[in-house]
Amino acid sequence: MKRIRRSCVAFLGVLLVMSLFQGAFAAGEGAKLADYSLKKIPAPAPDPSPTLEQAMRIQAEYNAALAPAFGKVIGYKAGLTNPNVQKVFGVTAPVRGTLMEKMILKSGVTVEAAFGARPLYEGDLILRVGSEFINTAATPMEALKAIDAAIPFIELPDLVYAKDVKINGTLLAAVNVAARYGVVGEPIPVQATPEWMERLKTFKCQIYDQSGKMLVEAPGSSLLDHPMNVVLWLRDSLKKDGIALKKGDLLSLGTITKLTPTAPGTTVRARYVGLDPKGPAEVTVTFK
Repeated sequence: MKRIRRSCVAFLGVLLVMSLFQGAFAAGEGAKLADYSLKKIPAPAPDPSPTLEQAMRIQAEYNAALAPAFGKVIGYKAGLTNPNVQKVFGVTAPVRGTLMEKMILKSGVTVEAAFGARPLYEGDLILRVGSEFINTAATPMEALKAIDAAIPFIELPDLVYAKDVKINGTLLAAVNVAARYGVVGEPIPVQATPEWMERLKTFKCQIYDQSGKMLVEAPGSSLLDHPMNVVLWLRDSLKKDGIALKKGDLLSLGTITKLTPTAPGTTVRARYVGLDPKGPAEVTVTFK
């Protein structure tokens, strides 16, 4: 009996040590990763690799360290919402990050090609929250009633980690889902109609280079089959952490076109066909 009691005490001791280790793992790791990010130096992977719960604690510390440079929270982003990208990162569900004020740039901007440790660009889409009704919406159509604009968006993510690091979903979550910058076009007013549900699913995002050559094209359905599915996923993910969406929040929905490395001396133009009833909408960024 004493042997069983000693075994139980030992087992509980191991659990306590593991619990303390998990807490310590998150403390300090986010600040270290943020330092690499701000200095644009490729980071080594945390060792051991964190769980998703640990990664989100690391992300909170990472974001706190970035806030003095990037400002207040203005929205959220979902990453790994494209099934093809999920395969690359070895996940079956999206991950969540945070958007900050100075991450958002206007169309036509010129930025350093080496804006981060591992800079990339991709065609993305932002939907803007128009009402807090979104927090209780039960269906995609109900959620669409709480969206007031669609915004063309070239995201400029930074993978942060060194090229020899095998990045998975938890490592990506730890560095705020690679949020660094993004370039926005003009907001397109949205209406909660079947026509707009179809528009959001079927519009095409086309990426062109400076010569006018189309590099890639993909539909809105690349985002979890429909962009509003991503909106509801983000809403539910935030709700689990006690965060409610509010009017004006920007929701970046993920990869429509593939992640592509930046190159100096180039201009990228994203053309959104079938999104705006008035005609194609465009957003551009130049890399120097």
